[in-house]
Amino acid sequence: MRIHIGADHAALEAKTAMIEHLRAAGHDVVDHGPFAYDALDDYPVFCLRAAEAVAADPDSLGFVLGGSGNGEQIAANKVKGVRAALASSVELARLARQHNDARVLSIGGRFTTPEDALAIADAFVATPFTHEERHARRIAMLDHYEETGELPDLPESARGLRS
Repeated sequence: MRIHIGADHAALEAKTAMIEHLRAAGHDVVDHGPFAYDALDDYPVFCLRAAEAVAADPDSLGFVLGGSGNGEQIAANKVKGVRAALASSVELARLARQHNDARVLSIGGRFTTPEDALAIADAFVATPFTHEERHARRIAMLDHYEETGELPDLPESARGLRS
């Protein structure tokens, strides 16, 4: 599988370890940077490139890594067609794939041990989307909103609650 990875300075070592780990498992890993430590680098430079590459390559997955993972996830989610999730455990990584069909996973290097980050990556790559109707329906709502800006209809049970 092709896997795109971008990071920032806070996760440079984690990114390097993840690339080595995923390549050893037989994956085609594309490194979108950074390629050297720079304490003043900006995560959008690298994370947007990784997310754009995932969006352009429908059979690929991606990882964006940073200190907390929050900014990196936000950046990836700015790319049209990308659903990025933040995970700090194997279970969250699995759920991101199973329920949300996330194709990009964000990991915070300051909040995840190196061993856990690799286990999280393995779980994300190995887990397929379930295609369950309820999950597919929810993703379709998000896709429709992204395309049109139109909010989904309120369910009948919530219509009387509007102010």
